Amino acid sequence: MELGGGNMEAPGRGPRVLVVGGGIAGLGAAQRLCSHPAFRHLRVLEATARAGGRICSERSFGGVVEIGAHWIHGPSQGNPVFQLAAKYGLLGDKELSEENQLIETGGHVGLPSVSYTSSGGTVSLELVVEMGKLFYSIIDQTREFLRGTEAPVPSVGEYLKKEISRHMASWTEGEEAKKLKLAILNNFFNVECCVSGTHSMDLVALAPFGEYTVLPGLDCTFPGGYQGLTNHILASLPQDVMIFNKPVKMIHWNGSFQEAGSPGETFPVLVECEDGGCFLAHHVVLTVPLGFLKEHLDTFFEPPLPTEKAEAIRKIGFGTNNKVFLEFEEPFWEPGCQHIQVVWEDTSPLETVTSALQDAWVKKLIGFIVLPSFESAHVLCGFIAGLESEFMETLSDEEVLLSLTRVLRQVTGNPQLPAPKRVLRSCWHSAPYTRGSYSYVAVGSTGDDVDLLAQPLPADKEKAQLQLLFAGEATHRTFYSTTHGALLSGWREADRLIALQDPQAQRPGPKL
Repeated sequence: MELGGGNMEAPGRGPRVLVVGGGIAGLGAAQRLCSHPAFRHLRVLEATARAGGRICSERSFGGVVEIGAHWIHGPSQGNPVFQLAAKYGLLGDKELSEENQLIETGGHVGLPSVSYTSSGGTVSLELVVEMGKLFYSIIDQTREFLRGTEAPVPSVGEYLKKEISRHMASWTEGEEAKKLKLAILNNFFNVECCVSGTHSMDLVALAPFGEYTVLPGLDCTFPGGYQGLTNHILASLPQDVMIFNKPVKMIHWNGSFQEAGSPGETFPVLVECEDGGCFLAHHVVLTVPLGFLKEHLDTFFEPPLPTEKAEAIRKIGFGTNNKVFLEFEEPFWEPGCQHIQVVWEDTSPLETVTSALQDAWVKKLIGFIVLPSFESAHVLCGFIAGLESEFMETLSDEEVLLSLTRVLRQVTGNPQLPAPKRVLRSCWHSAPYTRGSYSYVAVGSTGDDVDLLAQPLPADKEKAQLQLLFAGEATHRTFYSTTHGALLSGWREADRLIALQDPQAQRPGPKL
């Protein structure tokens, strides 16, 4: 066994720390630790050839597109991602404006500029607004179950359907108009699936749903790409800290490992890599996505994780939300159009989809946002969640382009609509070190499971402390699924290690 730990300077000068995963949680933890004199023996092991994880910006169409994280959710003073982005000069004046920071969105997606139907017509925006208000008022009601009101049903989806059925009783329109209202609501369900990173809102637990905390500020993007943020953090680390293309195979913990270069010194953790290399450490900060942990739970830890920790990993939800970018020679949408909604008139949230995925996957697509114009390209970005999104990953670019061309011709009522020039899409479910997009609190789990996932190991105070620490978006009880949740979790675990070395060093970090 090659022991890669030997290059981490001579022993006896502070603990050896390994961070597994170079996304924003891992980078945030590493940056925080590197700023403390006790942590001179630090390595970040990243499975892929790049840093950033689910923050992934790509140069394409003559500009930058976000394959992963898209917005800063709640860009205001309480958001550490916003603060860092401002510090690094990555945002424009509009994003930084006081006015932008004070806007309260309630976490709801903005309404569309135009709403197309599957029969080639458009829906009046008044009707879309009316249905949006109804849908989001019900979503907002879910917060009351945090205040001790017992949840009447297990899932957010069932609650939404129950409330919609109650409202329907007072609808006085004809059958066709009612069906259109339900079809519009079905689109809002699919939008919420994208927001929650789930296949169905029936999988999302109702009682803890309101624990997710929305920060003030109008969601904004990075003019030069989100990855500028992680690149800045990476650039602040000492040169040899990051090791790329180093996937971890197994973490051996609660042990007593030795290496030739450090006689007499023992390490409680040995990290074994896929290429046969091994690293010894006193502490490992694990920041890998929950999707990866779920897939490798039975083989990744030796000894296996305690039952309750393993159960939390199994129970917390983790789903897929993908993007499809389409480039057009000329825009078919009106100037100033920002968001195109697609309403399938034969769908209803009150009915279960029975069609085969290969026929019906496009119906899960919520529509498109119009990307800010590149030099000469006109680009739409579509969003699709769940099993349909995962099915799309199995198709070729040509098949996706063909299907979406068909959809756009159908909904615009223009059979001659020119096909997009090019398609680009994310495939987060297939990504071997990610296996999905982000976490949600699933039926059968609660916020306590998120806190349990975040607890370091071993719990036994007699053993070497803080051998395994857990960070990443899925470990933040109120900001799960976000980049700021991920960053804060990395800082949290770094502070835990700093406090172990230096109990006086209580960081004045954000009170979040």
